[in-house]
Amino acid sequence: MKQFISFIFASFVGAAIAIMYSSKTADYTNNEPVVVKTSVQNNTLPEITKRKVTHSATSTQPVDFVAAAEAAMPAVVNITSITEYKPKNSREERFYRYFGTPKPSEATGSGVIVSENGYIVTNNHVIKEATTLEVTLLDNRKFIAKVIGKDPSTDLAVIKIEAPDLPVIELANSDESKVGQWVLAVGNPYELTSTVTAGIISAKGRDISILNGQYSIESFIQTDAAVNPGNSGGALVDTEGRLIGINTAIYAPTGTYAGYSFAVPINLAKKVMQDLIDYGEVKRGYLGVMIRDVNSDFAKANGLDVTEGIYVTELIEGGAAISSGIKEGDVITEVNGKKTNSVPQLQEQIGSRNPGDSVIVTVNRKGINKKVNVTLRE
Repeated sequence: MKQFISFIFASFVGAAIAIMYSSKTADYTNNEPVVVKTSVQNNTLPEITKRKVTHSATSTQPVDFVAAAEAAMPAVVNITSITEYKPKNSREERFYRYFGTPKPSEATGSGVIVSENGYIVTNNHVIKEATTLEVTLLDNRKFIAKVIGKDPSTDLAVIKIEAPDLPVIELANSDESKVGQWVLAVGNPYELTSTVTAGIISAKGRDISILNGQYSIESFIQTDAAVNPGNSGGALVDTEGRLIGINTAIYAPTGTYAGYSFAVPINLAKKVMQDLIDYGEVKRGYLGVMIRDVNSDFAKANGLDVTEGIYVTELIEGGAAISSGIKEGDVITEVNGKKTNSVPQLQEQIGSRNPGDSVIVTVNRKGINKKVNVTLRE
């Protein structure tokens, strides 16, 4: 009897090993990747796709990173930012006239082609000091780019090249991305062009306090896909090769990747990109409130009935919130049906909309949920 039980156990172990081996050596050649090219009229960016991504994988059908990489890589470019030295005053100008001006400095980053007529999104910190921008495509074509606009509040920028036959990446709906979802980071770390790394979304709505300014918006997608210097401005894509975010920052006590990287969600980035293309600057809607996160201690101290949401500490005179009926002491819990459990989540939802847009804000007021129609102001 013991021998029979041992035989059965050995059979199960053997089957498990066979399944593990087959999953590691699966053939992906039947999945033909498609590089999406979106026709652009009047400088309009491609629409964000609304279909939901399936994130499940079985032991016999693992996640297909090959198709995603092949779909995304052609639209991710290498950006060389060249900065020529400019004297700060007449004394420096005279000094360097005699002793020679320092050679131009160079830095590299990444960017993503978002339209067939040459618009590329990248990070503001990649290009902000540049006097010349050189863009290299996956097929090794090189072009000089011009700056269309910059937005320090989100650390995004748009540049443009004049080139034929450009591959364009498809945009996902970052609101539908989930914690635990597989993603790929595509970029050019340490001048290692067209590098792809894989990981999962480990958090959403993350504020890491790296952007300065009263109106900065930090609601990053956090991942554990390896990102290093040079990846900035590159693509964070889902398993279908669709753009979820723009890689922007890393957690780096040593200056190199230490386990976490951060990307601007594409739903927020698209609004910034379109405004920079249309106006050269970003036009944002504002609620007109001073706010703070709610937690259990704050809720207990202030007699609140909820432990999640955004507490309205003050209303700005003449702002959208005060004219719509929002009151001090309200706890904002949703915008257009989407939960806002933290200040970054609220900033992302409002920051991705224009002045004049109407939103339904759900507030908890003394234990009662109320829906308030708010028309955002500039």
